[in-house]
Amino acid sequence: MAPRLDFSDWWAKDTRKGTPVVVKMENPNYSVVEIGGPDSAFRPVEKSRGKNAKQVTWVLLLKAHRAVGCLTWLATVFWSLLGAIKKRLSFTNQLGSEKLGRDRWLFSAIKVFLAVSLVILGCEIVAYFRGWHYFKNPNLHIPTSTLEIQSLFHLVYVGWLSLRADYIAPPIKALSKFCIVLFLIQSVDRLILCLGCFWIKYKKIKPRFDEEPFRHDDAEGSGFAYPMVLVQIPMCNEREVYEQSISAVCQLDWPKDRILVQVLDDSNDESIQQLIKAEVAKWSQKGVNIIYRHRLVRTGYKAGNLKSAMSCDYVEAYEFVAIFDADFQPNPDFLKLTVPHFKDNPELGLVQARWTFVNKDENLLTRLQNINLCFHFEVEQQVSGVFLNFFGFNGTAGVWRIKALEESGGWLERTTVEDMDIAVRAHLHGWKFIYLNDVKVLCEVPESYEAYKKQQHRWHSGPMQLFRLCLGAILTSKIAIWKKANLILLFFLLRKLILPFYSFTLFCIILPLTMFVPEAELPVWVICYIPVFMSFLNLLPSPKSFPFIVPYLLFENTMSVTKFNAMVSGLFQLGSSYEWIVTKKAGRSSESDLLSITEKETPNKKSQLLRGVSDSELLELSHLEEQKQAVSKKPVKKTNKIYHKELALAFLLLTAAIRSLLAAQGVHFYFLLFQGVTFLLVGLDLIGEQMS
Repeated sequence: MAPRLDFSDWWAKDTRKGTPVVVKMENPNYSVVEIGGPDSAFRPVEKSRGKNAKQVTWVLLLKAHRAVGCLTWLATVFWSLLGAIKKRLSFTNQLGSEKLGRDRWLFSAIKVFLAVSLVILGCEIVAYFRGWHYFKNPNLHIPTSTLEIQSLFHLVYVGWLSLRADYIAPPIKALSKFCIVLFLIQSVDRLILCLGCFWIKYKKIKPRFDEEPFRHDDAEGSGFAYPMVLVQIPMCNEREVYEQSISAVCQLDWPKDRILVQVLDDSNDESIQQLIKAEVAKWSQKGVNIIYRHRLVRTGYKAGNLKSAMSCDYVEAYEFVAIFDADFQPNPDFLKLTVPHFKDNPELGLVQARWTFVNKDENLLTRLQNINLCFHFEVEQQVSGVFLNFFGFNGTAGVWRIKALEESGGWLERTTVEDMDIAVRAHLHGWKFIYLNDVKVLCEVPESYEAYKKQQHRWHSGPMQLFRLCLGAILTSKIAIWKKANLILLFFLLRKLILPFYSFTLFCIILPLTMFVPEAELPVWVICYIPVFMSFLNLLPSPKSFPFIVPYLLFENTMSVTKFNAMVSGLFQLGSSYEWIVTKKAGRSSESDLLSITEKETPNKKSQLLRGVSDSELLELSHLEEQKQAVSKKPVKKTNKIYHKELALAFLLLTAAIRSLLAAQGVHFYFLLFQGVTFLLVGLDLIGEQMS
């Protein structure tokens, strides 16, 4: 008979009916069961199995196996890291290392700091094993009586404690509070920008224009009157990307008689010059209005190149100029999405499009760059464009009104950020800017740390140079006071000077210093909660990057060394503040480029293209084609570099982590440990692709 289902015990578990019966068996292999009622025999029985010696042994063996596996994994990781370090250090002389030059002042300061930290750590370890645990006492009870002094070393250690508490801790506390205030101000600015971006998305605010802005109706009938547009492609030794950028620009959808493409080649390699000339000749044969320019006197870097091109007589016939760097590939409808905004808007001087990256998923370095740049474009520039009509020109993927360039003084060669320079001067002259977040242009981000480091140095030293040069012009300009305050306080000081200053000072100097001066210890929310929240805000425009929030936070603190060094160099004109190094490109192709490769022209079409070319030119083009194929087949040796400042800071942070371990500071220890390992990986150039 099936057992009766009784659910009364669900709410009345303590109620028992019947007489309890205890059954005892002499056989030890059976367990004891207590029957609490007539239906108890049909209820599930909870068995409490006794553990014999064999079971305990197996459990211990299983736990030991897991522990050995974990230790083996840690040992493998540690051994691999040591192997990578040994490999990097053994080939330092062959691969080269970072050239410090006149910027070695920061490296020297870090070395001194590291040496002092190692000495103090040695003393603290000796004091710890001798039982002088004064750092564990919040009041730091320091012996004052001579009877409590055990030895000369004890006397020196007690003197160090007194010196630390009375003279070293107070200035560190003051500097910490100052940096924390700057940190909070910058965090509030970041939060306001994110709220502004949310408001733009909620209200669906975006620049718009008429459906047919160039339709022209007159007595002869209706038609389209397109303005004259000049397109410039400045480049310098861009062997990897010149072909795809010229190809993309020459396919822009615009009347052929209303557009002129200038290829502004500053290459000092004659083979690259010949390759670019051949590419220009190929598109010229297809009917594209394109010319090749090469300067004999190559001064002023990109600004000098653009200034020389704008001095041509035929430029007077053009109303707008679009600029694309050598690795940018605009879509065919780029001009039709940007130029119409100028119609019936005489105060508009610049239309800036957004960058999108063809190699953003190439490696960890490109993913982390994509996070920063997505926030810059979608949040900073979009909010500034909507609410202020001003932002820094990105140097490429934008269309300028030539009149705005001329009234603002044209391109100047005084800094390495000529794009920001012309934007600030145009803003001071009353011109307005528009940012188009939905118009995207493909480009590349640096795939190697060396290229990225040089790019960031130029991007952070140039603004400080410009700030020194244009501060007087800002103060004496006729724009509104709130615009002057925005330029000086927000655009330059907060986002270009304060950000790298507090990031490097607070997390790379003060934090490890407080491990040796516990009286000035930083609170946990400063080193953990607020940075994680700010990193969360930075990742909002790129939600697919949320798994990289911890590497992003650590890597940004690592890059603060380069940014701080560049900021100080630009502000005080130290070292390589006026140094322009072309960012290394990989020549990644988009999907459209790959499709076009599969649909290459047949030999018949190629012969039709070259039908109007002379025999000597045809021979030269064939020779260049063979040379290009030979270069592409040539094996490339990849090398890495050693970065001294990053390595010195890695050892400094790891030393501070050991000191925090003595004081049992959990959060501080883990942050310093992971940050030190990040500095070590970056210093050994183990992030990103190798340089060729």
